[in-house]
Amino acid sequence: MQIDTKTIKKHFQKSIDKYSENAVVQKLMAQKLCAALPRQNFDTVLEIGAGAGLLTEELHEKITFHKYYANDLVEKSGYYVKKYIPNAIFEAGDFKRINYSQKFDLIISNAVFQWFENPGKILLKCSSILNTDGILAFSTFLPENFKEFYSITKLSLEYKTFSELQTMLQLHFEIISSEQFEYKMKFENPLQILAHMKNTGVNSLAATKWGIKEVKNFCDSYKAAYSNLELTYNPVIIIAKLK
Repeated sequence: MQIDTKTIKKHFQKSIDKYSENAVVQKLMAQKLCAALPRQNFDTVLEIGAGAGLLTEELHEKITFHKYYANDLVEKSGYYVKKYIPNAIFEAGDFKRINYSQKFDLIISNAVFQWFENPGKILLKCSSILNTDGILAFSTFLPENFKEFYSITKLSLEYKTFSELQTMLQLHFEIISSEQFEYKMKFENPLQILAHMKNTGVNSLAATKWGIKEVKNFCDSYKAAYSNLELTYNPVIIIAKLK
């Protein structure tokens, strides 16, 4: 399903203050992303989709840099970025529409690429604003992500397979390393699953607001199909170098 930028922004605006305490998997992804970087010293860094600063916090502890740029749809994200990097240059807005006059040594993004309608165009843009031998590091999700939720609701983003990501990347980049994994979160009841998704902005998947009937149907169906009340995350970490 396609999600428009205004809807994504609206839901992440509502969840940004609760994001960090709920985004257990995204924090793990940020840690893995930083650990996989081929070096720790960069002159200019651009973070795409900084959100509540999960990745920013990890990066400012793990790498050194001269200038740090960050972007997010939500204006308040700038507050979280500057909480960790006070002199960061933050620009709110749709990354696709921002024109950068300088180039970067590292472009990095955590749990954002799945929200881009055309990731191939994003990769092309990244290649055009990276310096020679620049690094692109990002994490996103593969098709098994939220498979339980999808089986009940038929709501899902159009997650790319790893093979599709490889094909798009290889036009402009050499993949240095990649890691795929599954992470299963357990809940006490289906309402907690919905609350978790809401507090991490993922309720952007629903085009219309659910009423009591829809929520009850979801809870009954989830308990019947998945008595262990698990929710599967299927992340991938990718580090690539500009060709």
